[in-house]
Amino acid sequence: MASVSMVASENKLSLKLLVDTKGHRVLFAEADKEFVDFLFNLLSLPIGWVITVLSKQGMDGSLGKLYGSVEALSDTYKQASQVAFDALLKPTVYASATAPLLLPNIQTTNSARFYRCSRNYNSNCYNQVTNDPSATCASCGGSMNMELTYVDGKNMKSSSPEEGYVKGVVTYMIMDDLEVRPMSSISSITMINRFNVKDMGVLEEKVVDVGMDQRVELLKASLHSKAVLTEVFLKKKPSLVSIEDVD
Repeated sequence: MASVSMVASENKLSLKLLVDTKGHRVLFAEADKEFVDFLFNLLSLPIGWVITVLSKQGMDGSLGKLYGSVEALSDTYKQASQVAFDALLKPTVYASATAPLLLPNIQTTNSARFYRCSRNYNSNCYNQVTNDPSATCASCGGSMNMELTYVDGKNMKSSSPEEGYVKGVVTYMIMDDLEVRPMSSISSITMINRFNVKDMGVLEEKVVDVGMDQRVELLKASLHSKAVLTEVFLKKKPSLVSIEDVD
């Protein structure tokens, strides 16, 4: 497949698909680093945030019901503070210094926030830290609302000026089930053979835009489907054999 340029201008990505028009399925896609960084970033999202984003589209499984139960719980039965419940229902998504989320942001911040006792009556006050500014110091009873400076040891400046999880000089192959691997002409031919495609005339290249709606659909489909690219970009929920089955 020919190389495709994929940029995040105006929050849009593009992706080149290799489509089996006879089987109506995506065999694999060709992607640059921006799309791979987006996929890898999905692993960092809090479940509560994912449920909130997907709730408008309907959500498979039972997590939506669990979320609704927490949301509807009366204060009479709550042991934890409201801050703790807000962390479940409206979790903060920490913006990665490694790669942008490229998803609808409910609430984002670049770092966690921590607080200590504002009184500092004794040395024990210094030893207590919380992420809840309404908490009370267990040592002196003072308010723990003095914000600390958080230093992320992992967030060291890279020697490379390019951000993200993967290198940009490589083109990547994205399988229908979102398996990611470096791409080469040999790997493309090998993959076509593994899918047992006899007639090359049924194969078609298709370049698609991956806007905000498509990114949310990819997130949703990834939670229940092994044919994510086919489901999102061909609008079909196929019963396909996995790549292991065609070995």
